[in-house]
Amino acid sequence: MTRGLDARTLAGLLAQRVPELVAELLPHGRRDGPEWRCGSISGEQGESLGVRLSGGRAGVWSDFASGEAGDALDLVAAVNFGGDRRAAMGWARRWLGLGDDATTAEPVRRAHAPAASADGMDAEAVAKRRKALALFAAAREPITGTPAAHYLAARGIHLAELGRVPRALRFHAACWCGEAGGPLPAMLAAITGPDGAHLATHRTWIAQDADGVWRKAKLKDAKRTLGSYAGGTIRLWRGATATPLAQAAPGASVALAEGIETALSVALACPELRVLCAVSLGNLARVALPANVAIVILAADNDGDNPSAAKALARAVERFTAEGREVRIARPPEGMKDFNDVLTAPEPGA
Repeated sequence: MTRGLDARTLAGLLAQRVPELVAELLPHGRRDGPEWRCGSISGEQGESLGVRLSGGRAGVWSDFASGEAGDALDLVAAVNFGGDRRAAMGWARRWLGLGDDATTAEPVRRAHAPAASADGMDAEAVAKRRKALALFAAAREPITGTPAAHYLAARGIHLAELGRVPRALRFHAACWCGEAGGPLPAMLAAITGPDGAHLATHRTWIAQDADGVWRKAKLKDAKRTLGSYAGGTIRLWRGATATPLAQAAPGASVALAEGIETALSVALACPELRVLCAVSLGNLARVALPANVAIVILAADNDGDNPSAAKALARAVERFTAEGREVRIARPPEGMKDFNDVLTAPEPGA
């Protein structure tokens, strides 16, 4: 009698046919060496979820973004039945040709391509936003004492000096990195919109050097963003008022920096200021700010004679000026690229 087969046995039988199984469950995935890879159990293209295709671990899977993992039967349950293993067992019996089980449910799998959202986002953008939020939610908060905090300390940024740890930062011990072909430790940052909604997740992959110091991982792109973040910011420091951005008082000032380390360096130097990270130079002119923000301080990098950087900064000045805000540009001293260089510069005569 096939109904007598327990979950462990069914998982083993599924694992013997796992290449065929994943092609059916996750048809938009792709083979990557010994694994089948896709974005999540929703099945969109990506790399965060991996399923072992052969060997003693055949059928074992893990989603580095959400933290979900399990065997081949768990995969059936997650994809088709919202985690219901009993329903998955009936489906597995039928799929394996071991007989029907009338008591089992029909698949209620998540759509492989989420429908477009009400604000016009396409299916891929919706899936990436959900994945970005799941990745951030799976990371550790606060980052105090984690490799992420040690990485910042190596950049001269000692969060204890601020008195409060930015909640927009978290640490993920095993964040998937496509360039590395596997998971790496990473500092994550939440990119939010003007309404506070999570738009995207910024990743900074880190590694220990020969001296045990945590630094950016030696990758071509050690910093990447998951999801679209146009107009969003990483809210790193609330300033003297300690109020949310939406509750900024009339006439409030905001400092905008391009990168996380630069923004935190500004916060350490001027803790009375509200400091936001725009993530990229191109996004500076897109950042959406509340009407009460009257003064925008652009903490610009020294980009030399880079015409693209100059144009991007000019667009930001024009945009905020057109909104009726006072715009000020702050730059580090000559010879220093950004305000993090100012923070880490040796004391005169040292």
